[in-house]
Amino acid sequence: MKISTDKLKELREQSGASIMACRNALIQAEEDMEKALEILKQQSIFIVEKKKDRTTSQGLVEAYIHAGGRIGAMVELNCESDFVARTDEFKALAHNLAMQVAAMPPLFISNEAVPEGADTEAENACFLLQPYIRDLTRTVQDIINETIAKVGENIKVSRFARFELGEQ
Repeated sequence: MKISTDKLKELREQSGASIMACRNALIQAEEDMEKALEILKQQSIFIVEKKKDRTTSQGLVEAYIHAGGRIGAMVELNCESDFVARTDEFKALAHNLAMQVAAMPPLFISNEAVPEGADTEAENACFLLQPYIRDLTRTVQDIINETIAKVGENIKVSRFARFELGEQ
């Protein structure tokens, strides 16, 4: 089946998936963009599940200072190799996650990180479950999962800190 290069390019821009993955999804979906995107989403979920138990000992610490210098945040983001840690996609993810911490102060990384008896009733208490500030229809975990599917390595947020002038 011959696939339109325009559709292939559009699907690749929307999904971030490889050319072959986009081509195969378009063939399977008979060139229906909605179906092809759903196929790619299911494939990325499978990729993320396969990689979730892999060790993440590399990565970087990213800092973000909000305009005016009154709020700042730091995030430690880990991956499997230093090669991935140096990629533009990984650096952009780390920066956006630091910006997320500054914008919507979380209390815990995930539900598993909540100490016994802690109050989790606060809105957006768990970082990975927060709506992503650049696309409120997706969560922070969704954004991380997309990057895992793109770079082919496990990625985890190890810790974060948020600072606001005048707060103790």
